Amino acid sequence: MDETALSLGTIDVSYLSTSAECSVSRCKHSNEEWGECNSRPTLFRSATLKWKETLSRKRPFVGRCCYVCTPQSRDNFFNASIPSLGLRNVIYINETHTRYRGWLARRLCYVLFVLERDVHKGMFAKNLTENVLNSSRVQKAIVDEASEPSVPGSFAQMDPKAINKVKKKARKILQEMVANVSPALIRLTGWVLLKLFNSFFWNIQIHRGQIEMVKAATEMNLPLIFLPVHKSHIDYLLLTFILFCHNIKAPYIAAGNNLNIPIFSTLIRKLGGFFIRRKLDQSSDGRKDFLYRALLYVHIEELLRQQQFLEIFLEGTRSRSGKTSSPRAGLLSVVVDALFSNATPDVLIIPVGISYDRIIEGHYNSEQLGKPKKNESLWSIARGVFRMLRKNYGCVRVDFAQPFSLKEYVNSQSQKTVPAPLSLEQALLPAILPSRPNDTVDEGTEASLPNSKDITSEPYRRELIANLAEHILFTANKSCAVMSTHIVACLLLYRHRQGTDLSRLVEDFFSMKEEVLARDFDLGFSGNSDDVVMHAIHLLGNCVNITNTSRNNEFFITPSTTIPAVFELNFYSNGILHVFIKEAVIACSLHAVQSKRFRNGTNGASPSLISQEHLVRKAASLCYLLSNEFTVSLPCQLIYQVCHEAVEKLIQYGILLVAEQDDQEDVSPSLTEQQWNKKLPEPLTWRSDEEDEDSDFGEEQRDCYLKVSQSQEHQQYITFLQRLLGPLLEAYSSAVIFVHNFSGPVSESEYLQKLHRHLINRTEKNVAVYAESATYSHVKNAVKVFKEIGVFIQTNQKRDTILELSTTFLPQRNRQKLLEFIMSFMVL
Repeated sequence: MDETALSLGTIDVSYLSTSAECSVSRCKHSNEEWGECNSRPTLFRSATLKWKETLSRKRPFVGRCCYVCTPQSRDNFFNASIPSLGLRNVIYINETHTRYRGWLARRLCYVLFVLERDVHKGMFAKNLTENVLNSSRVQKAIVDEASEPSVPGSFAQMDPKAINKVKKKARKILQEMVANVSPALIRLTGWVLLKLFNSFFWNIQIHRGQIEMVKAATEMNLPLIFLPVHKSHIDYLLLTFILFCHNIKAPYIAAGNNLNIPIFSTLIRKLGGFFIRRKLDQSSDGRKDFLYRALLYVHIEELLRQQQFLEIFLEGTRSRSGKTSSPRAGLLSVVVDALFSNATPDVLIIPVGISYDRIIEGHYNSEQLGKPKKNESLWSIARGVFRMLRKNYGCVRVDFAQPFSLKEYVNSQSQKTVPAPLSLEQALLPAILPSRPNDTVDEGTEASLPNSKDITSEPYRRELIANLAEHILFTANKSCAVMSTHIVACLLLYRHRQGTDLSRLVEDFFSMKEEVLARDFDLGFSGNSDDVVMHAIHLLGNCVNITNTSRNNEFFITPSTTIPAVFELNFYSNGILHVFIKEAVIACSLHAVQSKRFRNGTNGASPSLISQEHLVRKAASLCYLLSNEFTVSLPCQLIYQVCHEAVEKLIQYGILLVAEQDDQEDVSPSLTEQQWNKKLPEPLTWRSDEEDEDSDFGEEQRDCYLKVSQSQEHQQYITFLQRLLGPLLEAYSSAVIFVHNFSGPVSESEYLQKLHRHLINRTEKNVAVYAESATYSHVKNAVKVFKEIGVFIQTNQKRDTILELSTTFLPQRNRQKLLEFIMSFMVL
């Protein structure tokens, strides 16, 4: 490696030799060469992989659908040969991808490739506008709106001029809503994107087996709904481009009307995009716009009736934190309603994971610092394109999860007992305020709702759609590959925050890569670890400082300490959070249980022994507290059961040790543990009532006591896991401290600004342990949790929300107990 290519705070791309470039997948082939690292075992290998003699280097196949909710779909679209089909770089096109050979074919391979794609006008919807306007639902909505303030639905009192005026309004709305797909423009855009993507991406990898499943789904003659995670504006084009390259019909893309920009909007519509309002509930005069809702509903229904494909972003907007946001299931509910209205016999759902080495936006620091989002404009788009052409954004990975039948999912839910929704207030308040009466609802009990399994029952319908949305986003997020920048950013923030030698960083990178694969998550890169780490450092740019030490003339790598740089590193680090999140929750819960035992005394019990039941319950409460930040389980799973399985994994790794039988006989639950067990409902247990008494789920497992391994490697690994949740816990605890000074009713927007300013001030004064705790997304999620657990009562006034303290948390002692509850998980 040429040492002169490195300078303080920056790194030039010239560090890569020609061979190194090929090993970081600049070469346009998808052969996987896993880098070897013949160095000493580091933190991760020695901490969790010692229990395996060898680690298979076969890539895990991600995205299989749920075997509980959709068992038939799991078998229908999958066979044993699919995982072995391997990866393909979509933007690597040469003459072998066309029907022609020779010098001219090599020169014109992009043109020949797009001309040979199967795309024609007959594939797409016909007469959409007229069909929508002539539907009975839209006609009724037109009459109702024209009849105001007359009696709705009364044709005798209708003014023909009023009806015509509303019809013109409806037609104008449809001009914005309906896409007019142009096959010629799709081909032209395909050629342009091949040129552009090759200029600023190293590669765009997809799994051939996943594409084969999508192709098999298209042969069912049913509408397909693609539901990708949303991280960048390029997501809109990326999915259509990949499907176009594989002769799969382009989907109609639901886009926010913030992108309805002159010239650009015309291009988007001809590529299949249609624009919808960001908020559907109200019109400009503050009333519900029933006409718009009817038009949108019938438009989606007509697309499904004509077996068109849809692309819907469940998160509603791009993630500013690097994590998956909470779902907004408005359009998904329209799809479900269309299924029950028999507009289509079935719908196939395809979650999609998308991972970037570096997003084209670079970062969202301005918004995370509290600045208002800038509106998109034609000039900003043009400027962004020119900026992209001057940079390289590394690798992209797109994963299509296994398609599953919406009809099968809905039928499976109707055959199950309907769980009563457990609110955060019901789940957490008994643990936060033990003296409060226990008013929780048992998790797993059947909801006492009349006709609860009937789709006409609004509570059941809402719960069904909410669970479906969470199911899809959880699968899409789990399908997202881990990129090299995610690992390097995570290591620099939570393992080597004070800096480390480049060689040590490479060792930990290699080990963390193995850890990701061991947990059945895939990687979005390949090559020698040394080269991949340097590639990631280059992409992270000014977020990483590089100095040349006198010791062995080795480079020393440190993360930049400026607030924008830390925010950006945190954004990319969150790309790997879902891999370790369950173990991180258990690690923080370990600290909470241990600190409470030492604080309250152990009543003669060994201080090193921990009740497994107590640990799992503590972990479940932390999952509820941070439920707006991440999801640890599918809706069809109990959080308690998932936490128990995570504890079992740590036992398997050797980090937690099962106490000897003699030690367990001397231990009796402490008074505080007995009180804790009374506060959570008895049915909240991982052991099924149907389990045989002499099975592995017997009484001896329920009363198991654990010890924490004292080996240095395991202690370091636990510390690493605890640091992963450190920024979240610090943000939430700081928000509770800020609540102590809460005075009178205040608008939510004003309170969010004040709280965010408070967190930024803590960071600027070096009071904060984690500078990334001050991001605006943490502020919004913390306030949202406080509203859900009953700290705040909200009332809607005009276009704003007013917050005031609830009677439960008016006493200062109760706010103090909330702070103590959150602080118990933090390692200071």
